[in-house]
Amino acid sequence: MSTTTKLDLTDAAPAKPAKARPRRSLRANSTLNFWLFTSPFLIGLVIFVFVPMGWSIYLSFFEARFTVSPSEFIGLDNYKAILDNPDFTGSLVTFTVFAAFIVPTTWALSLGLALLVHRLTFMKAFFRSVFFIPTAVSYVAAALIWKMSIFNGVRFGLANTVIGWFGVDNTAWLANPDPPWYWLVIVTLRLWLQAGFYMILFLAALQNIPAELYEAASIDGAKPGWQTFRYITLPQLRATSTAVILLLLIAAYQAFDEFWNLLGKATWGQPPLVELYKTALGESQDYGQGSAGAVILTVLILIITLFQGKIMGFGRGEESK
Repeated sequence: MSTTTKLDLTDAAPAKPAKARPRRSLRANSTLNFWLFTSPFLIGLVIFVFVPMGWSIYLSFFEARFTVSPSEFIGLDNYKAILDNPDFTGSLVTFTVFAAFIVPTTWALSLGLALLVHRLTFMKAFFRSVFFIPTAVSYVAAALIWKMSIFNGVRFGLANTVIGWFGVDNTAWLANPDPPWYWLVIVTLRLWLQAGFYMILFLAALQNIPAELYEAASIDGAKPGWQTFRYITLPQLRATSTAVILLLLIAAYQAFDEFWNLLGKATWGQPPLVELYKTALGESQDYGQGSAGAVILTVLILIITLFQGKIMGFGRGEESK
């Protein structure tokens, strides 16, 4: 190597390391992404849920007829008036009984469908879709189909056609409260609409149960069927069952669409929300009393939900069970 080359290499200044660009930490990026994805939902929740709830509670203490602007503070008078309304209190009692029936029935049907689909070895996706599709149907559309096609009071209705084969006269399913055949219409409609959704929840929970539990039970002598279902499957579905029951309880008290479209303005079998609709948006236009009834219904749902969650251990850790 020549002297010139050596001098050039010696005199060459060492290259300065490039400055690293400041980067946000992974935690900062995750926080930013979280708020970007959830902010539209949170904004909608505040505007369309929390603000109306707060305004309804505020309005329930004021006189507000034919206007949503409070005019005079009247304290608990709206609560006393709505609780003195026999239609509203009667609907609360009726739908407590209705919830006591429809909740376990839907739970059992959903779990049964999930067990059947889970054990299928062929066309599982097809049957899962078939049972889930009714959940996408509008309650209004389904109620009209049930009312005009299946349980039509004339002899051309599907139900009357079937019972006519056995020599039974036509039945006015929705016209009379005695006998209360309208409950059969409502219950079958609600089961058809809801069972598929909760079946998917149970199906997801069944797929998360470790197969090793069933293998260990078989080695210990447990018989497949009722024993494995009772001692393995059902305990593993505890959390899902609790969530399903709570959702069904809330949905039972919030029923409106199918009852309004099936029964119309009939005075029997109406849910609390229909009675509140008549109070707030009917001829009286009493928004203060309607708001008081909504608060009472919300508190009732909250109490029943907390009570049910306490019984089934909702929210407790595995170590405390």
